Amino acid sequence: MRDMLTVNKLLPQGQGLAQVLLKRAPSIEIDWDVRQKSRFDATDSSGRHLGVFLPRGTLVRGGDVLVAEDGSMVRVIAAPQPVLVVRPCSTHGTPFDLVRAAYHLGNRHVPLELQPDHLKFEPDHVLADMLRQMHLIVTEASAAFEPEGGAYAAGGHGHDHGHEQAHAPAPIPTRGRPIGIAVRAADVPHVHGPGCGHDH
Repeated sequence: MRDMLTVNKLLPQGQGLAQVLLKRAPSIEIDWDVRQKSRFDATDSSGRHLGVFLPRGTLVRGGDVLVAEDGSMVRVIAAPQPVLVVRPCSTHGTPFDLVRAAYHLGNRHVPLELQPDHLKFEPDHVLADMLRQMHLIVTEASAAFEPEGGAYAAGGHGHDHGHEQAHAPAPIPTRGRPIGIAVRAADVPHVHGPGCGHDH
């Protein structure tokens, strides 16, 4: 069995590295199930067996660069995997429907990728049915999955990007009144006609 090469350093998005160096580096293509772990084994594109040992809580993102104990680098590619893609109905809905969807999925602690025009999460037919009942378009796809790291993760991504302050909005004066956010389906009227293309 070939010796394992230990990796214990991560450079978020290869920051500070020349592109020519990154292009020459071998790569590993791994899905979210592996990338959310701080310790895992992998084989890179040059056939080397890697033992990855990162600080606990580290999330490995597509585009990150791992540095091995011998100083060599390995590019991380987010492998395509089965996901559900959620979009608003262009005929009967509004982009705000995605906010409602994110709210309900967040209440269920679902790892969720947020994009301006769609959401992604790992396949779950119960949640897919719930979203379709909310008149959202849910489709199956194979794509890279990069869910939000959550406010509890360092810098929001599990590693230091050097801009933690940018993730937190400035406090809003409330004059002693608590701030609450409530999103209810009943607040957003949604009417469907015979031309709606949803799969209900």
